[in-house]
Amino acid sequence: MMRTFWGGMLLAASALLPGAEAMAQAAPRDTLVVLREIDADRYDPQRSAATAAGEALFMLGDTLVSMDWDQRTIRPGLAERWEVSPDGKTYTFHLRRNVTFCDGKPMTAKDVAYTFTRWADPATRSPVRYRAGQIESVRAVDDYTVEYKLKEPYSELLYQLTQYFAVIIDQATVEKLGENFGVQGFNGTGPFCWASWTPRQEMVLTKHEGYNWGPPIYNNPSPQVGRVILRVIPEANTRIAAIQSGQGDVIGGGSIPYFAVDVLKRVPTVRMQQQPIYFYDIFIGFRVNHSVTSDPAIRRAANLAVNKEAITRAVTFGQGAPATEMINPAALDADPEAGRMIPRYNPDEAKKVLDEAGWAMGSDGVRVKDGQRASILIYGLQQQVNSSMLQAVQADLRRIGIELRVQLWDATVGWGKLATQEFDAFTISYPYVSATDALSLYFSSANRPTPNRMNWNDPETDALLDQAKKAIDPAARAEAIGKLQRRLAEANVWIPMIRTPMWVASSQRVEGVRPHGIYGVPLYKGLDIRLTR
Repeated sequence: MMRTFWGGMLLAASALLPGAEAMAQAAPRDTLVVLREIDADRYDPQRSAATAAGEALFMLGDTLVSMDWDQRTIRPGLAERWEVSPDGKTYTFHLRRNVTFCDGKPMTAKDVAYTFTRWADPATRSPVRYRAGQIESVRAVDDYTVEYKLKEPYSELLYQLTQYFAVIIDQATVEKLGENFGVQGFNGTGPFCWASWTPRQEMVLTKHEGYNWGPPIYNNPSPQVGRVILRVIPEANTRIAAIQSGQGDVIGGGSIPYFAVDVLKRVPTVRMQQQPIYFYDIFIGFRVNHSVTSDPAIRRAANLAVNKEAITRAVTFGQGAPATEMINPAALDADPEAGRMIPRYNPDEAKKVLDEAGWAMGSDGVRVKDGQRASILIYGLQQQVNSSMLQAVQADLRRIGIELRVQLWDATVGWGKLATQEFDAFTISYPYVSATDALSLYFSSANRPTPNRMNWNDPETDALLDQAKKAIDPAARAEAIGKLQRRLAEANVWIPMIRTPMWVASSQRVEGVRPHGIYGVPLYKGLDIRLTR
């Protein structure tokens, strides 16, 4: 069934591409047209956690520090240099001079202090507030020196300050627009400036004149194009046809459907590039306090029964990789031993685990123990990848006597449903920058019931997370978070499923494209991108 569906999609895409040149006119001169599947709800860096928001905010604003292409090396940004106190609680950032906001106002340390104070303020209701650490105070020592003081050490701070949540904002614009900041306007220091936004259609950005302080990972510190249009095209085949015809210039990340990757590689007018170091994974999580999924035998058997390799190959058309570990081995502090502890596909062993735990096969093919059927209700967002993946997981689990009931929700209501206690398991995809980043989000007991939707409440987990986050020595952090990875692998709280790929497709007139991948964002700042016509 799955193969028939995807094969039809591939044929449809292939048939569409040759006639795509008959589509609308080519993208305008000196304007980069970026095609994407979805929009964000707002473009306020401290009040959104959407990848779609980051696609614009990294261009609209700058962070104190930047992330290199290897996804682990911290480089300068608005801060030329910084020092960390011996106790790991105080960071002193020395700012670049001659940086301006889009309205021409100079950026100073006061703007940095305002940004982070607002981020940490409970009144801001930031969904990513925890990423700023336990802030005691952030103050401007002088116009070009910022003191960022923490209540306790936070080993992840510099990594978190590379993310778009830490983009420096202008206080006057926030106060002028109020709740409409990031909806009706934005004033940042980034290479591009806010021109207009029509929700669910397009955002228009214009070149920030005089900008020359881009991150050192780029060859050019200044933008090479005069305008950027971020255009929303929800229908996949239309996006593919647009890039092939020259109506659009770039598609990246999740906006490229998996079935189209190999198709686009064969199109002479399109260039495909991949970022091999990319951390955006799909997993299935179990509620450990629900009747069936509270049994470790059920969770281990499910891990053994799911053929991740076959599912990944079918769902991603061979573009993704099976997630055989909770944390990508290339990520900072990924523990190799924990990776080896995740069960590999072995349905016979899965049956044995259930037999030994007392789950007897019922007359309807579903196992039973103490009158309880091995039936699991799973929630997820209504996306083709989730639908196809869960159909296959459902079939794999049925073969060992576990019933999986699938309920997928439209995103408009899905996030609310994923915050309830109605389901036994769930599936979700997520970006991360390190092992500590990923596990702090999902396994801290303080994050129940969401994003710790497993309801994992374990004092040792909290203690190890605390040790990792407070560690001043990188080796001590790696040791603590490694122990936690092994503990969680042994408990089989997740089924790691798919490591999604990062591809970028660009048209013939575009040069200098290189996919980045920070927080799932393909172009980051796009400073080396130039147009030949």
